[in-house]
Amino acid sequence: MNKSILICGVGGQGTLLASRLIGHVLIEKGVDVKVSEVHGMSQRGGSVVTYVKYGEKVTSPVIEKGEADIIIAFEQLEAARYLPYLKKGGKMLVSTQRIDPMPVISGNALYPDDIIGKVKALGIEVIAVDALKLATEAGSAKASNVVMMGVLSKAWDIPEELWQKAIDECVPKKFLELNKKAFKLGQQA
Repeated sequence: MNKSILICGVGGQGTLLASRLIGHVLIEKGVDVKVSEVHGMSQRGGSVVTYVKYGEKVTSPVIEKGEADIIIAFEQLEAARYLPYLKKGGKMLVSTQRIDPMPVISGNALYPDDIIGKVKALGIEVIAVDALKLATEAGSAKASNVVMMGVLSKAWDIPEELWQKAIDECVPKKFLELNKKAFKLGQQA
């Protein structure tokens, strides 16, 4: 039975590193894994999504609506945007960070109120974490993606040593300690 994880955020939030870390962990666990890096308008702060599918035999990395077992959203509005991709009984991990899109910045739209509360009201299991605050505590706001990987590691049955190995191999050496701290703070959140 194949499983899938959809990672969504805004350009520059590190969805690609997150998908690489997850892919690395799954390969080390010995399962077939396919990662699709679907780039959005990342240079303009637009929506970015990556797909990770894994299982005994994965033929395509693409996740259709209603298929994602887990959605990891690095920003609240992106959580709402990709909610239709979550399967019934799926789980959503959401950073409480809010990044106003251009229509909100320009005054042509309002940022929706209480997105996380509305998602929970649908009966969906939501784990909401202030990943930006924790990442800043670890040493850099840019590490909120790795904070969310720490959150995922607690919601997922994968040995911690596989996560540590993935971080060691995927994160540039000069940012290693900061990201290890960010991961740990995510686990404790």
